[in-house]
Amino acid sequence: MGEVHQLVTSEPSFGLQAAGRLMTKIFAPWVLDLALLIESVEPIRPPGALPDWQPGAIVRLPFSKKICSDGRAVCGQALMALADSAMVIACSAAWNGYRPMNTIDQTTHFLRPATFDVVADARVVRIGRNTSFGRVMLLGAADKRPVGMVASAYSTQ
Repeated sequence: MGEVHQLVTSEPSFGLQAAGRLMTKIFAPWVLDLALLIESVEPIRPPGALPDWQPGAIVRLPFSKKICSDGRAVCGQALMALADSAMVIACSAAWNGYRPMNTIDQTTHFLRPATFDVVADARVVRIGRNTSFGRVMLLGAADKRPVGMVASAYSTQ
């Protein structure tokens, strides 16, 4: 994992390319099988951002029958993996590079079934030396209506 840290932090700003390399280096093969797509990475405050702006990432989970438990709706395990994966990228954006981290808490509220692509809007709430906190809104990709909301905490090394 030290090799990944060197690879990512040599760039002036953690962006889409670094996030893509990070996914292939540290995510488990079964997570890669979800075919997640990184749509954006926000390591620094964009011009005109609201005062409550937080570093983050937007990651898409494409709909497929293989991630559905009943053949129709995306299973909770896939949605939780989407949220957790998006937060790894969001935290890496806030740090301007990957640091080894472990999920220590993830609370997920499922609001409606997803029978379509889901987008995770992951935001860093607080980034600390040893512990970081995040929030993720899971949204329908087409209608942007909430599918779920997630609060998470991470231990960093």
